Amino acid sequence: MDVSYLRQQYKERKNVIKQRLKEFKDVRNKDGNVIFAELAFCLLTPQSNGRRCWVAIEKLQTHDVLFSGKVNQIKKIIKAYARFHHTKARHIVYNRKFLNGSNVTKHLNEFSDAKQAREWLVKNIKGFGYKEASHFLRNIGYWEDIAILDRHILKNLVKHGAIESLPKSLTPKKYLEIEEKMKEFADRINIPFPELDLLFWSEETGEVFK
Repeated sequence: MDVSYLRQQYKERKNVIKQRLKEFKDVRNKDGNVIFAELAFCLLTPQSNGRRCWVAIEKLQTHDVLFSGKVNQIKKIIKAYARFHHTKARHIVYNRKFLNGSNVTKHLNEFSDAKQAREWLVKNIKGFGYKEASHFLRNIGYWEDIAILDRHILKNLVKHGAIESLPKSLTPKKYLEIEEKMKEFADRINIPFPELDLLFWSEETGEVFK
């Protein structure tokens, strides 16, 4: 598989990608409300547009309901921006209560690496599978050893020969298998694993967002 085009794209976008990862890492030092907003954003994104989901989070904060609002208040705002707004609103409220307001970092600081933190998130945060937990951790700077295997990333892994085909379903076992194959592919083409994720994303969307 010829990856010269991919290497060229990385060369052109490397500085932007590295800066974005630095910005993600800076988030982990911000207050709990900022980090909980990222968690809520990642709860909204499944089968929904990321930019629109972030607009929804901003509106929840503007209306002062993200950190204290009831399910119906949250649902009313997010229904214009995210699919499955009933379930996602309930998840935001449940997780906010479970985390004792927005104190997410207290829990994350108990783990030595992102993989351990991800396992805890998947087990304890309603609405989080491996993809959503990985997305959240990446957005708050824990990006060294995990991948966000959404449809954009999976499609590019097939396109560039890292995996043979799109998985029919993404079980936890299959997720971890593909994540390892992506790491091996990143090593082969000499592009840092966390940066390959953002490179693929920018290939699909034309930008490096969240």
